Amino acid sequence: MIDNATIEEAAYEIMKKAAIDIPEDYLEGIRGMVDLETGDLSAFVLKAMLDNYETATEDRRPMCADTGLPRYWVKVGDAARFSGGFTGFERALRAATARATHDVPLRPNRVHPLWRNEHNNNVGINAPEVEWSFEPDVDWIDITTVHKGGLFGTDYRMLFPGDGIDGIKRFFLDTLIAFGKRGLACQPAIVGVGLGGSKDTCMQLGKQAACLRAVGDRNPDPKIAELELELKELGNSIGMGAMGFVGSSMVVDCHIEVGFTHTGGMPMSVHTFCLSSRRATARIAADGSIAYRSDPQWFTPYMRRETIEWPSQRALDKSA
Repeated sequence: MIDNATIEEAAYEIMKKAAIDIPEDYLEGIRGMVDLETGDLSAFVLKAMLDNYETATEDRRPMCADTGLPRYWVKVGDAARFSGGFTGFERALRAATARATHDVPLRPNRVHPLWRNEHNNNVGINAPEVEWSFEPDVDWIDITTVHKGGLFGTDYRMLFPGDGIDGIKRFFLDTLIAFGKRGLACQPAIVGVGLGGSKDTCMQLGKQAACLRAVGDRNPDPKIAELELELKELGNSIGMGAMGFVGSSMVVDCHIEVGFTHTGGMPMSVHTFCLSSRRATARIAADGSIAYRSDPQWFTPYMRRETIEWPSQRALDKSA
């Protein structure tokens, strides 16, 4: 039985890791861009970013003064057992957020939208957000935190089936150009695209694609994977580099997630992650032990199931 204290400890530790330690997959993506960047100022910024990441880890300080809006994605195994129920689980996450805000420290960014009052701990009404998913055949719990800036870097458009792939590319380019010109993105960034679903699902898929997949990860559908690479190349061809300077390093990677949608539409959302790509995951085993990593591994075969049944993860593991 996993107790609430263990859940709070795991959430507290990933709060610290996400704020300070940049994921290695993103670091490698930035390193790969440095030699390819043609703009002098953009190349300079990329190198300065890498220096800042290294300093933050050495000094154990957040690498960015704006530590974003901390939130959680939680995946619970069918066979996982934890005390306190789901309300106790959520209370542990809120307590970990408040502690980390004070200890790391994180900037207390959460305020009431009308009265602007706050509790100095990033906890409030509907904050931090917690999204839940489930996994068959396992007894562990995965907790992922993401610290994403909450002001800009997101857009949505209702496309239609006749717009096709060309319409997707057009909206993608329109969005990145607008973000770059108006300073609405913090690039270079992992860009997530949501296709399909209802409007709210489309937005969720796009944000998850940006925040919960590692650089280099490809969608298992080969045609979607090919489109991911095409959009990445397009995004880096618009003449914008790091932090809006002239260059060719707008997109570290592009990820696409899809959901079945209304027959008459093809909704699309575009999300850019922060240049610090702050995320960390803890897996709590049935015995209460905790293992930490930076790849959320959120999109399992169960998550992408198409119909009533789904392939067993245990069967997939045996066939690998």
